[in-house]
Amino acid sequence: MRIAYLECHTGISGDMTLAALIDAGVPAEKIQAGIDSLHLEGVRLHVEKINKGGFAATAVKVQHPPQHAHRHLADVRAILDRSHLLSVRQRSMAWSIFEQIAQAEATVHGSEMERVHFHEVGAIDSIVDIIGVAIGFDLLSVEQIHCSPVPTGFGTVQIDHGLCPIPAPGTAELLKGIPLWDVPVEAELTTPTGAAIVRSLVDRFGRMPAMTIDAIGYGAGTMTLPGRANLLRLFVGSMTLEANQEVVCLLETNLDDVSGEVLGYTRQLLEQAGALDVFTTAIGMKKNRPATLFSVLCRPEHVERMQSIVFEQTGTLGIRRSLIERAVLPRQAGHADTVYGVVTGKITPRTGKTAWFQPEFSDCAHLAREHGVPLREIYRAAQAAFDPEIKLPQIPGDHHEHDHHEHDHHGHDHG
Repeated sequence: MRIAYLECHTGISGDMTLAALIDAGVPAEKIQAGIDSLHLEGVRLHVEKINKGGFAATAVKVQHPPQHAHRHLADVRAILDRSHLLSVRQRSMAWSIFEQIAQAEATVHGSEMERVHFHEVGAIDSIVDIIGVAIGFDLLSVEQIHCSPVPTGFGTVQIDHGLCPIPAPGTAELLKGIPLWDVPVEAELTTPTGAAIVRSLVDRFGRMPAMTIDAIGYGAGTMTLPGRANLLRLFVGSMTLEANQEVVCLLETNLDDVSGEVLGYTRQLLEQAGALDVFTTAIGMKKNRPATLFSVLCRPEHVERMQSIVFEQTGTLGIRRSLIERAVLPRQAGHADTVYGVVTGKITPRTGKTAWFQPEFSDCAHLAREHGVPLREIYRAAQAAFDPEIKLPQIPGDHHEHDHHEHDHHGHDHG
């Protein structure tokens, strides 16, 4: 699987991302052609190779006539609609980034998306950066985009609404749910445009996955930072893991003073927040105290959210966390039309075997209560309806006699 990995060592911005894409091999002239198709008078990309902090990198600057317009979302849509050259995917990626910015600004200012004034991001250079990034990632032909935790920096930044702490309100809203990294630099390392790109396009966050690298791009930022090169590094290559493997995070804590009710309630909150799995294990601690090992499996980008819930609900003083790999079978939604009713579930293809259908418990439980039959009967009926070679009886009272001996799955071991 072809992927891209963004290493945000000193943050991310629109111009840094565009420069990294060009440095990684995306033809600048193709991005310029896409920009030209927007019919923006006098707008050009100035691309140059520079040395940043001792490293060769690419810098991009959008050259344009003076302009002072504050645009709305509809104005940006009109700019996109001018193009006859942008592909559907390029247009979709760009629009997704603009929508994320509009939603964040609407939330911060208590307004509606259509009424939001784009300030810094409404400037022509930011619009060009975003559309150029969408073109660049499309031309890379990657199936997934991964990203490191994102540093924001600290201090204050001057925006149209005055002096604001870093991250600025709109940027902070865009970074909700995204793992951040504490880089002790007094500067705005991640801009609203950079945050929107990450939020809209990135599939997974965490360390660089096991991959074979084909190309590396260095995108230079405009600031010169003390003691470090202000660069966004973009790795492009292929995953060395199989497509059905992924990296997840395991959170664990030992609890010896929390009731079962609290554990059950915490588990519900974690599952509602997106945990992949939550489970408990009985353990023994020092001084022969019985205790519970509380474990949470989640995606790396959800770690902070999960930790907050566990800290708040259990009162634990520490949580261990580790990144692990897991193998998962591909799956898709499906259903089985049984003699008892329709049962939804998940279909999993198996190499060299027929696909496996896992019925949804809630559907099975509802039909078991409705027809007054054991739950296992509904499960068997659902799997039989999915696999027509399995012979099962009709419901009691149907035209056929209900012979319990026919329930055996002769010759079909779905263990």
